[in-house]
Amino acid sequence: MTKAPELGIALPHTGLHATPEGIVQVAQEAERLGYEAVWVLERLLRPTAPIPLPRGGFGPMADVYATAYEPIETLAYVAARTNRIKLGTSVIDALFHVPVALARRLATLDQLSGGRVIAGLGQGSNAPEFEAANIPMKRRGAGLEEFVAALRATWRPDPVSFKGRFYSIPESDVSPKPAQPGGPPILIGGMAPAAIERAARIADGFNPVGMSVEMLQPAIAAFRNAAKAAGRDAEALKVVVRTNGLAMGSNRPLLLGTVAEMADDLKRLKEIGADHVFIDLNFRKTTVADQLKYLGQLREAASL
Repeated sequence: MTKAPELGIALPHTGLHATPEGIVQVAQEAERLGYEAVWVLERLLRPTAPIPLPRGGFGPMADVYATAYEPIETLAYVAARTNRIKLGTSVIDALFHVPVALARRLATLDQLSGGRVIAGLGQGSNAPEFEAANIPMKRRGAGLEEFVAALRATWRPDPVSFKGRFYSIPESDVSPKPAQPGGPPILIGGMAPAAIERAARIADGFNPVGMSVEMLQPAIAAFRNAAKAAGRDAEALKVVVRTNGLAMGSNRPLLLGTVAEMADDLKRLKEIGADHVFIDLNFRKTTVADQLKYLGQLREAASL
């Protein structure tokens, strides 16, 4: 058994230091160092009014979201400047899109990149974004589940069709198909019990976000158990852990610290069932120069 999970890095496509040049620099350095994937997220907008916070009360949305390059366009830009590294979304908020349109965009990116796409999807949580997309928040849950079914239907051989409660595709030819047989692997993000169960039942993997190993361990265990309960091969499904470089209380942020401390984090993450881990340093307003240095440090930690 390897000592560490696969490594990834979020590209600097959000926040203070987001630039086309920085995006390419980080992607190319990650590929040179043998990282498995680069990752992007989706944000429609950053409301200026306070929003409900996950732990209660109201407050501003993180200012890192004031600038957010579009995820698929960013990955297409990176695909043209790299050769091997996988291109992941963590996450695209599926309900803000039309299934057949997003399926075509992901298939196009998969073809242009030679089959390197990982499709991380979520249902969204920010009410102002749902307002801007003209989608009711009550569609979450069932809507995401049906969206995934419609997405997969579009990737099947032509002619394709789909009929559901929220989405319909009349029998049609819809190409190109993805380069990867059956389409890119679909991850579902989230930490709520319903999201974990849904990922275990319908996705190819689970994309939790956590600030500590202790926070992630029960979520990963619940995912594996739910997959077994659904009659699936739990070990064949991938767990891709996102961490945003933020601390829980007075604890050291996960995957930050000395090389030895990061090596210990990677070992513990592997022990609890993480297959791939990546950090988003943009929440910490880390410069591109320091992100490039960090890539070497984490690669060294993974080798210990």
